[in-house]
Amino acid sequence: MDNKQLNRIKVVLVEKRRTGVWLAEQLGVSSVTVSKWCSNTTQPTLQTLDRIAELLEIDKRELLTGN
Repeated sequence: MDNKQLNRIKVVLVEKRRTGVWLAEQLGVSSVTVSKWCSNTTQPTLQTLDRIAELLEIDKRELLTGN
């Protein structure tokens, strides 16, 4: 399976000076789950992506790659 970069969660967290642990706490999920999203191993639901954008105060489109 190729490793397509579907989301930019990791990049945006760095830009916003936030950690995966912080995001996990805000969402009520494990840090392992956030780590999998950041490495593009798995993807969050659209509803969760919406919440992540809200927490990071960005447009949800900024969390997605242009591919």
